[in-house]
Amino acid sequence: MYLKTWIKKWLRAMLICLLLIYVCVIYVFFSTSKPTEEPSSDYTINQIKLHVNHLLLYIEDHFINLEQDSELQSSLQAMSNNQKIDVSVVQLDGKVIFNSINKGAPSFINLKNDLHFDLYTAKRQPGIIKIAFPIIDKDMQSQVGNAIFTINRDTLLPLKQPTSLNNLIFLCISILTLFIVGLVYRMTYKAKKDILYPLDTLKNSTIQIVKGNYEQQTDYIKADEIGDLYAVFEQMRIEIMNLNTQRAEQQQNQKKLVSSISHDVKTPLTTIKAYLDAIADGVCPDMESVMTYIHVMQTNTEKMSRLLDDLFIHTLKELGHIPVNLKEQYSRDIFENILRPIRHYVQTIGIHFNGPPDIPNVLIHVDEQRLEQVLTNLITNALKHTTSDDAITVEIDVEDQLLKVLVMDTGKGMLPQDMPFIFERYFRGAHHTGNTAIKNEGAGLGLSICQYIMEAHHGSITFKSKHNEGTAFTLLLPLS
Repeated sequence: MYLKTWIKKWLRAMLICLLLIYVCVIYVFFSTSKPTEEPSSDYTINQIKLHVNHLLLYIEDHFINLEQDSELQSSLQAMSNNQKIDVSVVQLDGKVIFNSINKGAPSFINLKNDLHFDLYTAKRQPGIIKIAFPIIDKDMQSQVGNAIFTINRDTLLPLKQPTSLNNLIFLCISILTLFIVGLVYRMTYKAKKDILYPLDTLKNSTIQIVKGNYEQQTDYIKADEIGDLYAVFEQMRIEIMNLNTQRAEQQQNQKKLVSSISHDVKTPLTTIKAYLDAIADGVCPDMESVMTYIHVMQTNTEKMSRLLDDLFIHTLKELGHIPVNLKEQYSRDIFENILRPIRHYVQTIGIHFNGPPDIPNVLIHVDEQRLEQVLTNLITNALKHTTSDDAITVEIDVEDQLLKVLVMDTGKGMLPQDMPFIFERYFRGAHHTGNTAIKNEGAGLGLSICQYIMEAHHGSITFKSKHNEGTAFTLLLPLS
């Protein structure tokens, strides 16, 4: 699961828990601050009658003898203490014949002011209910006195507190709070395990790359944001490793190139010097021998020239400064000037050359010097794979607003395993055994330079080859 989705889910759960806690707290606040509803007066009086009924019956049964009989007073006092109800028994003239509170109790009361048969006193003295009930003689069915009862309101009517509901609410708050604490711990653990630790591992891998160690692979199996970061980092590591390998190979190839060209230049230079020394020493007996020596020196001079041209163009390409000056010119004059010396050179070597029977005369944007270099490289490559029985053919035609130049040979062709790499710098295919027209020498730069020049002309170069049957290169140039 992606961390973004995971965090959203758990934050949503945390918000829900906090909302529930808020609702519970609000409910508890309003329920505790809400005043308790007063029960009705009738209900309260009925409750009082139920509480004092036993005392009232006892007083009615013994009212006549209560004032004189101490045992009855003691029993009534005990009952009053047990029920936690203060009792005063008053005759109709206001005389108090019994009072459960002996200390400071008056002997007479004002019946008009001190007798209340409703909740008036309770309202004036919160928490206390002081109410009077008449004492009726059962035989005569007439009132003989009054009983005044003083009751603690909380004892009579305990406030109804929603204790069970409050306990449930506080239990829910406690559970939700514990859940949030656990959730915070889980998120902290998740962040440490799935974010901080992988980032620390990635940092160590980055340090290794900075030190030049590109082989250390970083693995992360989860499909999330960190996994995406690891995947991109791994791609970067592989790309840097490949670039480093390519750079090392390029440096090695450049060293080989310098060494190879130095050797290849030194050989013809030594040959030329030896032939010049021979001529100077008078070894040649006649002009024919001198001309033979001169021909050998010319061949080696051309070889050195080609090597130095390739090296020069390669250096310019590395710097990105191969000069290609495109000019609008007619194709016929350009290709006749290019193919004329090539034809002579190929025929001199002993290979049959088939030039184009008719060169289309169309306007093209080209650099004649660079185009000559391309065709010269292609013909030279063809000579490295042909023998005296083979032929080289050049065809030029116009197709689909493109000037098409086809360079074909009937030589040995390319090996299949070499074909994907022939335009790579420094690549030199397998050397063919046998008497080819010229030796397969060079630094492996020619076709790479040809491709660069054709792309600079906004054209293309492609090839087809079959082993032991020959090779055909196709050049396409846009018309003006």
